[in-house]
Amino acid sequence: MSLTLRYMQHADIRQVATIDVMCFDPPWSYESYAFEIKESRVSHMVVLEEVIGAAQPAPVQRQSWFDRLRGRGRNGAATLDGTGLILGYGGLWKIEDEAHISTIAIDPAWRGKGYGEILLAGMFGKALQLNAEFIVLEVRVSNAIAQSLYRKYGFSRVRRRKNYYRSDNEDAWDMRVSLDRDTRLRFERLYQKLRLQHGFLDSYSRKSRPRG
Repeated sequence: MSLTLRYMQHADIRQVATIDVMCFDPPWSYESYAFEIKESRVSHMVVLEEVIGAAQPAPVQRQSWFDRLRGRGRNGAATLDGTGLILGYGGLWKIEDEAHISTIAIDPAWRGKGYGEILLAGMFGKALQLNAEFIVLEVRVSNAIAQSLYRKYGFSRVRRRKNYYRSDNEDAWDMRVSLDRDTRLRFERLYQKLRLQHGFLDSYSRKSRPRG
């Protein structure tokens, strides 16, 4: 499999929105993604893509009517629409000295492979490239797996935000990390190890945002 981390493009929105519906309630609208990509001056949207022609064929499984209706392929992953297969996506806002991870998700069919860490590392690197002083995010208090990953990169809990998630009123942890020298050195070690493990191409974290 050949993986590429790159800026989200307009052609990716269909696949991204399909994943979003499965991961979040309520999901972002198609128009929200279009705004983040084309109009917002603080947004840096990213996708993790499996490049066409590089992957092994997935095992053939029976496709349900629900999968066809939702634009799912036979292996449960989002179907292609002119780009490669989008495995996951994320969003980073850079406002003054703060980098805010606005969203991060992996297609449920591709979880458990370390791809969420690739997205997190990409956005961490982008925050450094943008000269942010710290990174913040929110995470469900029940999501122990995600919290463990964030702590690995130096994030710590700052405060508990009551009834943060509208779908079920679950609380969120506000987590953040200061991008000091020690944090940067730790990140570089983790990032290089991740590159060796997955061999992905990073066309996002150290590239300028495309315009137009």
